[in-house]
Amino acid sequence: MTCRPRVLPYASERLGAMNETASLRARAEIDLDALRANVRALRARAGGAQLMAVVKSDAYGHGAVPCARAALEAGATWLGTATPQEALALREAGLGGRVMCWLWTPGGPWREAIEADIDVSVSGMWALREVVAAATEAGIPARIQLKADTGLGRNGCQPADWPELVAAARGAEDAGTVRITGLWSHFACADEPGHPSIAAQLAVFRDMVAHAEKEGVDPEVRHMANSPATLTIPEAHFDLVRTGIAMYGISPSPELGTPADFGLRPVMTLVASIALVKQVPAGHGISYGHHYTTSAETTLGLVPVGYADGIPRHASGRAPVLVGGVTRRIAGRVAMDQFVVDLDGDEIEAGSEAVLFGPGDRGEPSAEDWAQAADTIAYEIVTRIGTRVPRVHLHATPAES
Repeated sequence: MTCRPRVLPYASERLGAMNETASLRARAEIDLDALRANVRALRARAGGAQLMAVVKSDAYGHGAVPCARAALEAGATWLGTATPQEALALREAGLGGRVMCWLWTPGGPWREAIEADIDVSVSGMWALREVVAAATEAGIPARIQLKADTGLGRNGCQPADWPELVAAARGAEDAGTVRITGLWSHFACADEPGHPSIAAQLAVFRDMVAHAEKEGVDPEVRHMANSPATLTIPEAHFDLVRTGIAMYGISPSPELGTPADFGLRPVMTLVASIALVKQVPAGHGISYGHHYTTSAETTLGLVPVGYADGIPRHASGRAPVLVGGVTRRIAGRVAMDQFVVDLDGDEIEAGSEAVLFGPGDRGEPSAEDWAQAADTIAYEIVTRIGTRVPRVHLHATPAES
């Protein structure tokens, strides 16, 4: 049985977009045409609201800059990140338009964000004081968005503290150091249809917005809808929706429906090349701890990715992989750099593709299948794929390449 790697014909076409120096060990193929189509589908669901493409955490593992450009091409009008460093990286890549970031800590790069024309989120008085000081130093008004904690209990200003924050922000606006461009909040349970917190949070947000506007705040945008709210809660759309995971073709929750139910297509396909195929006898233990033992003489395939690449160890013995047109299960534990599949005696060549997940065109598993195998959510499956796995952006325009 040969161990000489080969690339199957259908893979060769897909590899045309790869950097010549990228390893064939594994790759995450990112279909930018699918992403553009997803953005258009989400815009249609958003009605008259603008769409923010959330590209935090390297676009949920898909590559922030190419995905941001593709989203803007498809009609997104805002880009959203968690950290200021992520937002500044978009500017450094030459991306214009509106960019917002929301996860700040004391001493953050306020002045750099202000000078890069980035909207910054303010959840409390300490942040307002720091952004006012930075704007004064820069001589440029800061674009700030006030975040309300309407019930999620993470970031955001509590209703009891809102009047003080609004009054101070309005004073800074009158002084010319800030411009209040947005009022916003975030849902706790939008992915659970009918959860009572949804209506409760909407009511609190409307009250907090009404107070701010009564005090003279005239925001460019009011926004609360994340991906699940964009798909299922039209009364939460306001002026802008923030789409993260749905933009990448993954349903925010199986309870809400599959990607196809919403006209979405998964953007990432994770592929590895089989590194070795060998025959072993019955009773042969596989991987650490011998949690899997062969029941009969069989062939094993070595897949050269592991938890160092973001493959969840919790999926050991459970997660599905498509090899040779057949769905197999991981045999034994996922190791740092590799795992094994039992090929049930099939003669698979080294170099053949193991498709871990993708849109399902070839019968491969989905990220949701992996999430269920690892007792997690599909968000984590795609986002955790590490930097050792090169991203191959398919259907990129010259600007995205």
